[in-house]
Amino acid sequence: MTRVVLSIGSNLGDRMARLQSAVDGLGDTVTAVSRVYETDPWGGVEQEPFLNAVLVAEDPARDAHAWLRWAQELERAAGRVREVRWGPRTLDVDLIACYDAHHEITLDEPDLTLPHPRAQVRAFVLVPWLDADPAAQLSRPVRELLAELDPEERAGVRPTTWTLDT
Repeated sequence: MTRVVLSIGSNLGDRMARLQSAVDGLGDTVTAVSRVYETDPWGGVEQEPFLNAVLVAEDPARDAHAWLRWAQELERAAGRVREVRWGPRTLDVDLIACYDAHHEITLDEPDLTLPHPRAQVRAFVLVPWLDADPAAQLSRPVRELLAELDPEERAGVRPTTWTLDT
């Protein structure tokens, strides 16, 4: 069995509908969903705020590469176009971490690096992840990683009243 942590985000069009499309597309594999957060853009590209959430999903038939392909299919279905790195997008689905029955999976391949190489410095990933899984671990407790971030980075992640349906 593999369990995966996915960070989803959108800042173009109907942002909530885009996030919901990811949840719907993953169907009954979804085991936990964070609240929805509005977040400042990350990466230095001028753009509108994002809506972000974290999903935890499980599927005994999928390995890390199958999860990546599924995430990319969800992005394509939402009209994702890759033009500017860290630029605006209809839907972004990032694999943050993947676990088999015994441990966290680590990969360093041209198409997939696990855990996500920048997850530990992104409050827009860590805050919702703790919401979905208060005991979250990314080699060490996610709570510790979040505490080490600059307070301004953490302040850029604001809870909303919106939730995603599972």
